[in-house]
Amino acid sequence: MKEQLRELLLQAIRTLQNDNTLPAELEVPNFVIERARSREHGDFASNAAMLLAKPARAKPRELAEKLVAAIPANTLVAKVEIAGPGFINFFLAAGAYHAELQRIIAEADAYGRSRTGNGKTAGVEFVSANPTGPLHVGHGRAAAIGDCLSRLLDATGWNVKREFYYNDAGVQIQNLAISVQARAKGHNPGDAGWPEDGYRGDYIADVAKAYLAGESVVADGHTVTGAKDIDNLDAIRQFAVASLRREQDLDLQAFGVGFDTYFLESSLYSDGKVEETVRELIAHGHTYEEGGALWLRSTDFGDDKDRVMRKSDGTYTYFLPDVAYHLSKWQRGYERAITELGSDHHGSLARVKAGLQALDCGIPKGWPEYVLHQMVTVLRGGEEVKISKRAGSYLTLRDLIDEVGRDATRYFLIARKADSQLVFDIDLARSQSRDNPVYYVQYAHARICRVFRQLGEKGWSFRIEDGLRQLALLGNEDEQALLTELSRYPEMVEIAAASLEPHLIANWLRELANALHTFYDKHKVLIDETELRDARLALLTATRQVLKNGLGLLGLDAPESM
Repeated sequence: MKEQLRELLLQAIRTLQNDNTLPAELEVPNFVIERARSREHGDFASNAAMLLAKPARAKPRELAEKLVAAIPANTLVAKVEIAGPGFINFFLAAGAYHAELQRIIAEADAYGRSRTGNGKTAGVEFVSANPTGPLHVGHGRAAAIGDCLSRLLDATGWNVKREFYYNDAGVQIQNLAISVQARAKGHNPGDAGWPEDGYRGDYIADVAKAYLAGESVVADGHTVTGAKDIDNLDAIRQFAVASLRREQDLDLQAFGVGFDTYFLESSLYSDGKVEETVRELIAHGHTYEEGGALWLRSTDFGDDKDRVMRKSDGTYTYFLPDVAYHLSKWQRGYERAITELGSDHHGSLARVKAGLQALDCGIPKGWPEYVLHQMVTVLRGGEEVKISKRAGSYLTLRDLIDEVGRDATRYFLIARKADSQLVFDIDLARSQSRDNPVYYVQYAHARICRVFRQLGEKGWSFRIEDGLRQLALLGNEDEQALLTELSRYPEMVEIAAASLEPHLIANWLRELANALHTFYDKHKVLIDETELRDARLALLTATRQVLKNGLGLLGLDAPESM
């Protein structure tokens, strides 16, 4: 609808240019078409006249009057009003909403999808947890955000590649290996032989037991078998990493999240990508040596200070493999790269971008894009829940899924803007009430399905073609409110995808569910009057479809009964 209104205003502007009311050479500004804040001000409003007035040397309100007079005849707009200093308010014809409902029925599962991305490749990296333990609740929030971002980008025409980056090299992996080795030798946390930085969760004992039993683990298509040798730390490390990668995969599968690529940090070293990145940075003159260390002139690219890449002992700082990793994304054809991370990674972003710019290989300045999420606080009975017996020091994602189910976990973890702290109330997530947002939305879909079951029980029939012919009978304000919410869906998908804010879909679904429940509670659908019944059944058919589409963007089921 917004695009149709924009085109009507552009035609009016061209008409005024042709009759010299507006200069022919005038560059048309990027005016806004936005939803009106209240129905009394119409359905949409535009600031076109106010933006055109200054370059046209005209009074905004007078120019608005001329624009309105020049709008071509159409079936979309019922009336137009001018408000304040020159806002143009559009009141749509009822037929415009009826046409949108017909579009919903015609496009079905494709309703709301677009070709904005034109098939370009967008890589979305998320979760990327160290394979040192089960996924915690923070990883769950990353999984929910990253997966929903991927679904949104796919819905707007991007060729999406989901990627998981495994940090399988470094100090934490070494600590994992020695922790499993200590358990294999019979040591427990707190014993004299327990490593100072060892992992204490019960899962370490499980891994040690499986290693000593010679069990096999399949992770990312590779099989690793426990060597049973408690002195072979390298074998223990390989088995432990494979075991925990497999466990994380199972957690993500239970959460309805999958990946196209699993990228190992260790491959950057084994494939020579880190050394290659260093050579390129040196070759382009963006490095210098000082104090026996190799530095990157990252201040040349907006960083607050230069950064050490290679320390005086010959080891690399952690940001260098990050640069090499993102370079690999560019080389793999990711025209757009989006990385979802915890907010504690904020300090490393500028230096990674600086390193990529210093490579002088054509990477755009804003590449990659970052989405950072804040911490999650989990409550049960009003008290914070912090630990899991199995993980030891933190609450796991699997704990939440087991407590409240996959759908409630996903919805609650996506329902707030990523950079906002989130409180996850287990009691609320388990409740079957209107206060529980995921229940409220899913119940709206189930409620509509129940109406159609009751229709059959009454022995009545319904054809969507009959309902679409009777849409003019939908006249009360609750029907109009539901029609209006339905028409917002494609716009919400575009906005959420463009801003990388999937929580907007979660919040909008509540608005749609509220419009449905308000209508249903006040107006009977299965009435004797066939024509009005058919019109309302067509409205419910469209609502059911859009609820299903929106829930699908969040990776949630659309239940037929609850």
